[in-house]
Amino acid sequence: LKDTLKKHDPVINARVTIINREGCEIPISVSTTLLRNGKDNIIGAVEFFNDISEIEHLKKHLDFSKVREDIVSVNPSMQKLIQLLPDVAESECNVLIQGPSGSGNELFAQAIHNLSPRKYGPYIKINCAALPATLLESELFGYVKGAFTDAKRDKPGQFCLANGGTLLLDEISEMDVSLQVKLLRVLNNGEYQPLGSTQTMRTDARIIASTNADMQQVIAEGRFREDLYFRINVVNLEIPPLSDRPEDIPLLVEHFIKVLKKRTRKPIEKVSPEAIHVLRKYEFPGNVRELQNAIEHAFVMCHGRSIEPEHLPGKIVNAAALKNGYNNHPKSEKKIIEEALIRNNGNRNRVARELGMHRSTLWRKIRTYNITT
Repeated sequence: LKDTLKKHDPVINARVTIINREGCEIPISVSTTLLRNGKDNIIGAVEFFNDISEIEHLKKHLDFSKVREDIVSVNPSMQKLIQLLPDVAESECNVLIQGPSGSGNELFAQAIHNLSPRKYGPYIKINCAALPATLLESELFGYVKGAFTDAKRDKPGQFCLANGGTLLLDEISEMDVSLQVKLLRVLNNGEYQPLGSTQTMRTDARIIASTNADMQQVIAEGRFREDLYFRINVVNLEIPPLSDRPEDIPLLVEHFIKVLKKRTRKPIEKVSPEAIHVLRKYEFPGNVRELQNAIEHAFVMCHGRSIEPEHLPGKIVNAAALKNGYNNHPKSEKKIIEEALIRNNGNRNRVARELGMHRSTLWRKIRTYNITT
């Protein structure tokens, strides 16, 4: 009200939270307007309060419905995780999301932010494996002018920019140990120092960490501090790989078709049962991301209304053929293995994963067929 009188600038539906007699938080909207007399002179101001608890409740319900649309799954383990999200989001505690690359870690992190009280604040993602330790430190904590040769001006770090919002530290297992000490300080008391500065700053950013690594093994190898692990692992969400939930493949395929139809305007309506059968036979080491890439590949190759097995990437069709036998497949087993070896530059581990067989089985077949590697 004072600001309105001072700046002559009314406030319209500003969202704030108040505490009632019972100590409960109540969301309200506040509006102010100036009062003028007949000569248009300002004689005062008035402030309006509106309880928006019901509206907030409805928004949360709609936000959760949107989350269920974005995270496509009928798998019981995934459903349990999805049901946990509203409680995890509301809690404001640190979260560690563990799952293989491409399984949907970022989707869960985004969902937690969107369902939390911080959803109106910034949501910032940073990949800890993408930058060397010195660059990651300056990116996280910022720096002041003159901190190093190219520091021509002050630059705020991600902890500063994420204040009041959420900061996702992706692939946190790859963070240098020297940086982990500084991160631990932020998690303990919200304090940090920009590079080259003696001034201590504070941040109110919620931390969500994600990784595709086995954290216990990384700790045992001395590459990650155990005390930091306990600080980030208040709530742990383990995302199962796509190979553990093949029942999700048809639903995900349907979802990707809808998305790609809007983007490409192709008249593709469905994936044939034969193509679905092929997809379900494949292990998908790249998880949901690899399945999405496979459907995008099929969209390029398909000129009809239905995606057939021949429109799918060759390695997926070949892997399915290896599992089904070769009576009805035009390529011999030897030829399929040779092509997979060429694609993977002779790397037998990668070939075994692609073809869905054990490495010793692959080695035996290479000797049986006298394949040169």
